[in-house]
Amino acid sequence: MSTAILTGPPVPGSPLEGDLRSLGFDVRTAADERETAALLAAVPAAERVAVVDPRFVGHVHALRLALTDPRFPAAAAPGALTARPEARPALARALTAVTSATPATRTPPAAPAPATPGPPARPGAGRPWTLPDRLAEALAADGVPVQRPELGSLVAAVPADPQSRKETRDAVEAVDDEAVRLRSAVKARDGFFTTFFVSPYSRYIARWCARRGLTPNQVTTASLLTALVAAGCAATGTRGGFVAAGLLLLLSFVLDCTDGQLARYSLQYSTMGAWLDATFDRAKEYAYYAGLALGAARGGDDVWALALGAMVLQTCRHVVDFSFNEANHDATANTSPTAALSDKLDSRGWTVWVRRMIVLPIGERWAMIAVLTAATTPRVVFWALLIGCAFAACYTTAGRLLRSLTRKARRTDRAAGALADLADSGPLARAVAALARKAPRTFPAPTALVGAAAVVTTAALAPLDGPWPALAALGYALTSGIAVARPLKGSLDWLVPPVLRAAEYLTLLVLAARSDAPHALPAAFGLVAAVAYHHYDTVYRIRGGTGAPPAWLVRTIGGHEGRTLVVAALAAVLAAGSHFTVALTALAVAVALVVLVESVRFWVSSGAPAVHDEGEPA
Repeated sequence: MSTAILTGPPVPGSPLEGDLRSLGFDVRTAADERETAALLAAVPAAERVAVVDPRFVGHVHALRLALTDPRFPAAAAPGALTARPEARPALARALTAVTSATPATRTPPAAPAPATPGPPARPGAGRPWTLPDRLAEALAADGVPVQRPELGSLVAAVPADPQSRKETRDAVEAVDDEAVRLRSAVKARDGFFTTFFVSPYSRYIARWCARRGLTPNQVTTASLLTALVAAGCAATGTRGGFVAAGLLLLLSFVLDCTDGQLARYSLQYSTMGAWLDATFDRAKEYAYYAGLALGAARGGDDVWALALGAMVLQTCRHVVDFSFNEANHDATANTSPTAALSDKLDSRGWTVWVRRMIVLPIGERWAMIAVLTAATTPRVVFWALLIGCAFAACYTTAGRLLRSLTRKARRTDRAAGALADLADSGPLARAVAALARKAPRTFPAPTALVGAAAVVTTAALAPLDGPWPALAALGYALTSGIAVARPLKGSLDWLVPPVLRAAEYLTLLVLAARSDAPHALPAAFGLVAAVAYHHYDTVYRIRGGTGAPPAWLVRTIGGHEGRTLVVAALAAVLAAGSHFTVALTALAVAVALVVLVESVRFWVSSGAPAVHDEGEPA
C-alpha cells in the first residue's frame, strides 16, 4: 500500500482523488503543511508516500509515471512528489525545513522542465509554487536525486485560476492517455523485425495481461516454457516437429517482447524481472540449439560441434558488447570521430535500420532460426547462424576497435574494476598477477591474445595423449595473470575479457571434438552452457550496481584458467575412452549447481534497485 497526502483545500469536481486511488494510493487530506507533516509521520516507514497539490490537473498516466515508478527513490511532476522508503527521512527533513520557513525566506526555484507543450511556466508567473515543488527542491538540495519523467504530450500542471484550469482540462481531453501509454510501452531502439513484425500487436497483448493482473515475470516464465517446448519439438527430428519448433520459437519471442512491454505499460520494474528476462533469453536460445542437435542426431547427422560453435560465438559476441560498454560508459573526455560518424548514421532514415539488422539482434536472429528450422535442416540452421553471427561480430568489433583507437578517453577505476570482474580470474591467474605487478608493464590485450592463441592452437594440433595441451594451459594461466596484473584502463584493454572467454570455450570445444570419447561434444556443450551462465550472471550483477559474484564462488569453480587446465589434463588422461565424457558431465553438473544456487540466492535476496530498459518517450 502507498499513501498520498493532498495538501490544501479540495477542488470541487476534481477527479484527482479517484485517480490516485486507481493507482493504488490510500488518499488522505491535510489542511496545511503542519498537518501534512503529522500525516507523513504516521505513515509506516516501509511505505511509499506522495504529496500532491489538490489543484493538480493532468493525465492519469502522468501521475503514474511520476508517482509509481519503483526504480527511483524520489520523483516529481508539477504539483506532485513521491518518495520511496529510502528517501523518506530526507522528505521528512525537507518538510520540516519548508514548514519552519517564513514566506519571506522562501525563494522560488529555477523553472522545472515543462510538462505541457509551450514555454515553461515559472512559479509566480501563471503557476503557483506548490508544496510538492518546494519539497522537490529541498530534496535535491539535500543530495537526493529527484527523477522528473519525460511526459511528452501528457499534461501535468497546477493551474493558477479558473480560466487556466479550463484550458488545462481541454489540453488533457485533447490527448489520448491510453494511446500514449501503449506507445511508451515499446522500446525506443529495437530491431527491424521486432519493430515492424512484433511490437504493433504485442503491446496489446501486454495491455491484456495487465488488465488480468498478470506480471512481467509470469510472462517471462511463459516465454521460457514455450521455448523449451519448441526445443523438445526440434529434438523429435521430424519435419512436423521442426515446423512446430519454428512456430513455437516465434511465439516465445512474441512473449519475450510482451514481458518488457508489460513492465513499461504497468511500471512493474524489478531487479528480479530484469535478471529473469536477460537470463532466460540465453537459456531459451541455447536450449533450442541443443534441441536442434538432438533432432539432427535422430536423423543420423551429428551437428553438436556446430551447435557448440554457435553458442561460443554468440556468447563471445555478448562479452565484447558488455566489456566495451563497461569500459566506456563513464569515461571522461570520451570523444571519437568514429563515434561521431556512427551517431550521424544513426540519425538518417534507412541507414538506421540497415545498421540494426546487420548486427543480427535477437529478433532477426530468432526469426532466421525459426524459418530455417521449419524449411531446412539443423545443419543449414547452424551454418547460417555461424556465418551471420560471424559477420555481425566482425562488423561490431571492427567498429569498436576504430572507436577505441581514435578515442580520447580517461577510464575510471570503476570501469577497470568491472573489466577485472568480467575477466573471471581464478586462483592461478590471481597468483601470477600478484607477482607480475612488480615486473615492467606489459600490454594486456596482446598478452592475453598470445596466450589464448597458444592454448587453442595446441589443443587443435598437438597429440591429446601427450603433455602439450596441459602445458599450453599452464602457459595460458601465466599470460592471463600477466594481462590482469594492473588496472585495465588502456584503450584496448576491454578486449581482455572476450579474449579469455574465447580461449576457454574454444579449447573445450576443440578438445571434445578431437577426443575419441563418445558423446563428448554434448557433454562439452553442457559445460560451456554452465560456465556461460556464470559469466552472464556476472554481467547482470555489474549492470545492476551490485558488483561481481563473491570471490569464493570464482575460487570454487576455478576461474577461466583453472577450468581450462583441468579440461586439458582430463583430455590427456581420459580422451581415448568414455571416461572423458563422464568427467566433462560431472564437471558441468558441479559448476551448474554451484553457480545456479548462488545466483538464485543472490537475486532472490538482492537489495539492488529495480532496473529495466526504457520505452519510447511519450
